[in-house]
Amino acid sequence: MSNTNNVENETENTAEVVSRNFIEQIIDKDIEEGTYEKIVTRFPPEPNGYLHIGHAKSIILNSGLAKEYNGIFNLRFDDTNPTKEKSEFVNSILEDVKWLGADFRDEIFYASDYFDAMYEGAIKLIKKGKAYVCDLTADEIREYRGTLKEPGKESPYRNRSVEENLDLFERMKNGEFEDGSKVLRAKIDMASPNINMRDPVIYRIARMEHHRTGDKWCIYPMYDFAHPIEDAVEGVTHSICTLEFEDHRPLYDWVVRELEYVHPPKQIEFAKLYLQNVITGKRYIKKLVEDGVVDGWDDPRLVSISALRRKGVTPEAIRMFIELSGISKANSVSDMAMLEYCIREDLRMKAPRWMAVLDPIKLVIDNYPEGESELLEVENNQENEELGKRMVSFSRELYIDREDFMEEPPKKYFRLFPGNEVRLKNAYFVTCTDYIKDETGKVVEIHCTYDPATKSGSGFEGRKVKGTIHWVDASTCVDAKVRLYENLIAEGDDVLKEDYSNLNPNSLVELKDCKLEAAFADASAGDRFQFLRHGFFCVDSKDSGKDNLVFNRIVSLKSSYKPGK
Repeated sequence: MSNTNNVENETENTAEVVSRNFIEQIIDKDIEEGTYEKIVTRFPPEPNGYLHIGHAKSIILNSGLAKEYNGIFNLRFDDTNPTKEKSEFVNSILEDVKWLGADFRDEIFYASDYFDAMYEGAIKLIKKGKAYVCDLTADEIREYRGTLKEPGKESPYRNRSVEENLDLFERMKNGEFEDGSKVLRAKIDMASPNINMRDPVIYRIARMEHHRTGDKWCIYPMYDFAHPIEDAVEGVTHSICTLEFEDHRPLYDWVVRELEYVHPPKQIEFAKLYLQNVITGKRYIKKLVEDGVVDGWDDPRLVSISALRRKGVTPEAIRMFIELSGISKANSVSDMAMLEYCIREDLRMKAPRWMAVLDPIKLVIDNYPEGESELLEVENNQENEELGKRMVSFSRELYIDREDFMEEPPKKYFRLFPGNEVRLKNAYFVTCTDYIKDETGKVVEIHCTYDPATKSGSGFEGRKVKGTIHWVDASTCVDAKVRLYENLIAEGDDVLKEDYSNLNPNSLVELKDCKLEAAFADASAGDRFQFLRHGFFCVDSKDSGKDNLVFNRIVSLKSSYKPGK
């Protein structure tokens, strides 16, 4: 057999191995068996707060699966609990989902659209002898439910007739009874090893103003009853949710089975996204907002999606992070360093690399012609030629960062100190000749001389210098505030203490009177940059303006995360 034939056979027998997560494997099997004609997924947030990074995983997973299988992705607001829901939260969720690039169908769905269908479903269960009106109090229901080791006991109202239950349930709907005086319960099994199946409450009386239906209803369905109906009515095929709903799946299946849906949806659970050392609980964030500890739900120290957006994180970075985190059935905790790695990787080629001096000190070049200036051509990003070049002004007086000068430097300090020569980035070699202190002994001005022959790009091949520092022209630079963010709570803590005793005092440091090169004057809200040697920064969308530039640090340049580790 010839070598040619060997190569051909090798090529034919070699197939690319594509890793499929367990959810894709389930859907693949359903398609192969013809269980569903078209894949439909959904993201069903309750509009009682702002979404966070964990929700991003669900949005990206569900919308991604719909796209992968040429299916449909629904956005549905699970607004069955009017006490906590607001239109403000609906609007913020819409903005977040769109920003993440999730391609949901044009129609937006609401659980409240199905209140009539849910009521009819409850009537159907009553007529089938599968639901009854119960007069036990909430505490009594809890007591009757039993424990993990002991079965529950039946309610004395469990065997009411179908006619009595229909009458009582209609009167509940008509507002004849006090809030909490009666509930509708599913009649399943009080001895079930799964406590969720021990005659769960499926409707309660609650006189509440709903943000969409007003006061039309005074009875509202419970989540475990409403959710499967919402999925079934919308034609959802795979109801993908997090692991805490795994024990609720038998009830989900019971509801869609007893209501006799022709193509019932299938619930699948996956592990939540947990991030180390961050606060995601809505109760905690709400308290932080109300107590004025943070600047709203979009404070860049939080990991709500709106906070990440305001901080300057891109949707592409979040998608990369979700992909690296993976989809599994096992709970795990992701390191914040991995998210920061994704942010750096995404911005590395996108962001212009400009000069900014965060702790300025004046530098005067004594032998540079007074009153003169020049324009230097500088690349916007040395790794990405497509970002082009810009002109940067240079003159006799500049600003440099205070950390780039020392009176008495330690060994291996290669920046400015008396008698030392460094390169001003993209400009000239300068040598420190003197410095001036104020009455407190603080250095306020550095004096240097420059060598005109050493201009960057001139082909100078003389002496070498070990240090290069950045700078801005004092005559053209713009002033800005720069906010440096760290974790909101102390390192090692995952839960915020009620008295705020474990808040990180350095979670927000605001630097004023920073000096940025002139090109920043045209920066707009949301624009992202790399400040040379300092990190990636974004123009704040809330507080920044033409005459009041405010930048948020997105992430520093240093990374402790290594891919694959």
